[in-house]
Amino acid sequence: MSKTDDFLKYITEGNTTKGDFIPVGAAMLDGKTITGAHVKIPLKTMNRHGLIAGATGTGKTKSLQVLAENLSDKGVPVLLMDIKGDLSGLAQPSPGHPKIDQRHEQIGIPFEAKGFPVEILTLSEQDGVRLRATVSEFGPVLLSRVLDLTETQSGVVSVIFQYCDDNKLPLLDLKDFKKILQYTTQEGKAEFTEAYGRISTASTGAILRKVIELEQQGADLFFGETSFDTQDLLRIDENGRGYINILRLTDIQDRPKLFSTFMLSLLAEIYSTFPEQGDSDRPELILFIDEAHLIFNEASKALLNQIESIVKLIRSKGVGLYFVTQNPTDVPEAVLGQLGLKIQHALRAFTAKDRKAIKLTAQNYPDSEYYDTTEIITSLGIGEALVSALDEKGRPTPLAATMMRAPMSRMDVLTDLELSKLLAKSKMVKKYNETIDRESAYELLNEKIKQAEADEAKEKAKQEAEALKKAESKRKTSTTRRRSTAMNPIVKVLTSATFIRSVFGILTKVLKK
Repeated sequence: MSKTDDFLKYITEGNTTKGDFIPVGAAMLDGKTITGAHVKIPLKTMNRHGLIAGATGTGKTKSLQVLAENLSDKGVPVLLMDIKGDLSGLAQPSPGHPKIDQRHEQIGIPFEAKGFPVEILTLSEQDGVRLRATVSEFGPVLLSRVLDLTETQSGVVSVIFQYCDDNKLPLLDLKDFKKILQYTTQEGKAEFTEAYGRISTASTGAILRKVIELEQQGADLFFGETSFDTQDLLRIDENGRGYINILRLTDIQDRPKLFSTFMLSLLAEIYSTFPEQGDSDRPELILFIDEAHLIFNEASKALLNQIESIVKLIRSKGVGLYFVTQNPTDVPEAVLGQLGLKIQHALRAFTAKDRKAIKLTAQNYPDSEYYDTTEIITSLGIGEALVSALDEKGRPTPLAATMMRAPMSRMDVLTDLELSKLLAKSKMVKKYNETIDRESAYELLNEKIKQAEADEAKEKAKQEAEALKKAESKRKTSTTRRRSTAMNPIVKVLTSATFIRSVFGILTKVLKK
């Protein structure tokens, strides 16, 4: 048996699956594509998370697109983080190309051009379905981790949330939270101290500065109502295909704090609301996080710990997370160890540091008698990748250098007209794009402060009136006394004791005579 026959058997047996699967391409040996040696990803294990890595221009985005399309066709909804803005073309069929036909002929998979059901989402003021969450939904623990607070400051945040719960003060947006921070050490200081203990201005000042930092990255647009319901990510169209939800993030590349805040909020909400799925035959939802280093590079240690915990736990909810980045070293080891599927496009070694990173990357893949992993990672062409998945029993499939299939949808963005038409048909835009600013902590506390000021002014006016009344009474009494003592000198003489004794003396002498 020839080396090629051995290899074909090796790949075919390693990619045998009884359940549903996604064929991503055909295996390659010595630079040649082995037609029919299909590399498959079992649908059953796609909730085990994954990684798509490779240098710029090597085909990461196209691999992401292929996975998203095939998941949608299998009835699995998808959420894509579109940092570069080049994924909206999923809504339109590919125009086709002779090179695509040639590629698919080599792979042995017929090419079919088609568009997919797409929903455009946004965190900012770009066109699309607005994603929001309230401060209350975040909760004190998650908010403290996002703000990277100390233990003492986190305790203050917990007390503030408790106060708002006790006094029915909704915390909806950041202005609500900033107002209550101010209230605790100013107008409401006495009330807080009596009920919850003293809160220092140093702590609230430090928290406020962190809130303003988050606000400067656009978080004021994210926090508020109408709050996004994660169940709306699970929609299926009339043809049984899962919706591909594309979150446009082209305008927040320089605001990683907002990106990580949203991601943590979304994952926490999914984990708390989705039912336990266990090991089912298909995932419930798949999330692709493009430019994943934006989350990890700017994340605090507490935030990283939270992300790592959610990555470990969310699989049981039938949710798969796929990180797309240039180098696997961008992803923390604790997260990388949880990723079952790895699609590694080419890496380029320009420096000693690059060569060291490539050696470390190669160690993440199973050993293979057919490949020198360290060498082949640098020699892969555009649209080629090393693929290692998990089979239905959770075991790594044979490592395969793979000629990846082409996307069925357009590998380009929608035109402005196409985007407008897509948004005009969206029911979600109508549901979430109305900004609601109902009465919440900010308004209620302002009203409380105004009432307190009015009561204080009323009490002060009452005290001033009483003081004035007392002063007037005292003045009248003093005036009466002055009048009674300020008599004619003659009257004073006539009423004096000496004068009376003199009169009585004269009368006595007269009577004796």
